[in-house]
Amino acid sequence: MVQVKLIVTGDDFGYCPRRNQGIVDCFLAGAVSNVSLLVNGSAAADAAKLARRYNIPIGLHANLSEGSPVCEVLKTNSSLLNEDGFFHGKMGFRTALSKGLLNMSEVKQELKAQVELFHELTGHLPPHMDGHQHVHVLPEVRNVFAEVLEEYGIKYTRVPIEPGLHKCDWITPSLMDFYLGVEEDSLNTVDVFTSHGIRWPDIYIGLSTMGKNMSVSTICSAIDAAVVEFTSKAPSPTHPTPRSRTVTIELMVHPGYPSVPPIGGCGEGPDDFSQSWERLHELQTLIKPELQSHYKSRNIQLCSFKDL
Repeated sequence: MVQVKLIVTGDDFGYCPRRNQGIVDCFLAGAVSNVSLLVNGSAAADAAKLARRYNIPIGLHANLSEGSPVCEVLKTNSSLLNEDGFFHGKMGFRTALSKGLLNMSEVKQELKAQVELFHELTGHLPPHMDGHQHVHVLPEVRNVFAEVLEEYGIKYTRVPIEPGLHKCDWITPSLMDFYLGVEEDSLNTVDVFTSHGIRWPDIYIGLSTMGKNMSVSTICSAIDAAVVEFTSKAPSPTHPTPRSRTVTIELMVHPGYPSVPPIGGCGEGPDDFSQSWERLHELQTLIKPELQSHYKSRNIQLCSFKDL
């Protein structure tokens, strides 16, 4: 049987105290094995303390789209800000980028400031770094992101190309359009990250299993199908004998107790996503014993990026 190393990453650690508590509860239940910290989140310092207290493996969730920058000089008069003085938002960032309005040297400045703040909060550099709302795989941003990772010696990232995504007919058309855009950007990012010596797990899962679409069966079938597809690929110079090697997977999750305004967020208060019942739904699904027993039956070992 193929051995699978599964990294279950709880994103948005630091977003608010209730999100932090939910992620910690999942970690203590053995349902999350790794977390990704929003250093501009309103509860980032608290999250870093919790990670230290419970020995939770922690990386950086680089944020260029929600809330406020952490770099002092970019807090006023920066191309990264909208007229209200906050980041442009998930879609606003993409629009500003496509119009050539974003200054890439400011993107680099902010990414470096977030790495430095992460180091200050946790006492170490992040072993992995990905992008909030997948901004790190966008055109131009991907190059700057790769440079920053290489500069700090951060080895691992996330490349959100999800096997079988096109067949997931339960995803709404508007969301599917966004996901397919993320996939296309990710495919165009592979060569950039590879040329900078950056690595990522063999398989990514998390778009098809997000929020209300998460269930024990969607997670199990996504993992099983992805492993079968990966191990049946013809050997290549980079993966000589896939059948005999360990397969690595990252499952992106967003568990937590729903945010209660005005507490939370990254400077603007919590968004609808963080206030919704879907956070709790993910938490309750991830801690189900049936999921843990499925992992055991498939020789799936939970781990963190540090264990790769």
